This record gives sequence, structure tokens and C-alpha cells, in this order.
Amino acid sequence: MTTTLFSTLILAGGQATRMNGQDKGLVLWQGQALISHVLKNLPQEDIVISCNRNLDRYQCYGRVVKDTVPNFAGPLAGIAAALPHCQHEWVFITACDMPNLPVNIAETLWLNLDGKKIAVAHDGEHLQPLLLVLHNSLLTDIQQQVSQGLTSVYKWLQSKSFSIIYFKDKEIFNNINSL
Repeated sequence: MTTTLFSTLILAGGQATRMNGQDKGLVLWQGQALISHVLKNLPQEDIVISCNRNLDRYQCYGRVVKDTVPNFAGPLAGIAAALPHCQHEWVFITACDMPNLPVNIAETLWLNLDGKKIAVAHDGEHLQPLLLVLHNSLLTDIQQQVSQGLTSVYKWLQSKSFSIIYFKDKEIFNNINSL
């Protein structure tokens, strides 16, 4: 077990079009808000939630940061807004709809950085751009990309050097995308 502390950044600012507009992180799943399932196995030292609405309801899960770019500008904008509020050098980032993440996911990504500032999960078929660990020194670059209109974490990653970490258990990547 590592002694590295992580900030955990949960992205909960999407439009939830497949959820009939309901705030995805707050949708009940197995009797609890989806975000509570996501957070149960993640580092708890510093939790930051990036969202656009229901800020008061998210406050019971961590520090809430409203996106600075209006109109649901995408996950990269959510990261750009929330990263300055993260207290630790390393930040674990995930979406609010992945309830099956294992206890050691942040540490596994971090331990496999291989000298890079970003490690991204891979399910064996697809890169999972919203399941990553990154160094907070990337903030300026992320902010610059958002200011130039980039919204996609995947597209941002294409211009970066990062480690890809393969996970055999595909169940951890299940996300709840519809009612």
C-alpha cells in the first residue's frame, strides 16, 4: 500500500440526455444516489465534485465546484474548473456513473505511471478516458485547451504522453447511462 494521497475528482456535470435530464449522479440505484456507489471504494482524503446543477445536493459527498464554462462544456472543462480545488499532487478522476470501481483503482493507476504524468485505464478493447490519474501540474495545459474550445478528455489525451493500464475485469467499467 502506498502512502501517496490522492484527490478524488468526480465529474457530475453532464446533460444526462440518456437519463431524461435527471442529474445522473443523484439518480437512485440500489437505493442510493449513484455517486455514493462510485465514491465507496475511492480515496477519501480529498473529494471534489465538478457539476453544473444541484450543487447543494452534492455537498454531502465532497467539495463542489461549478464548471466555469457555461452550457455543459464537456468533461475537460469540468476538470479545468475543479483541478485548482484539489489539495493533492495526484488526482484520480472518474465519472459519476461507474459504481463498480475496485478499492485499489487509483493506486493501481498511480503505481503504473512509468515516469509519466498521466495513467489511463483500458478495458482491453477501449481506452477509458474518464478513468485516470494525473498530476495537478497539467492544470495550465488543460485550461489552455478548454479556452481554445476543446471539450473531450480523449482528444486532449491524444496530444499527451500517458501510460495505459489494462484491467482484466471488465465489470469495473460498467456505467449506468439510462434509467
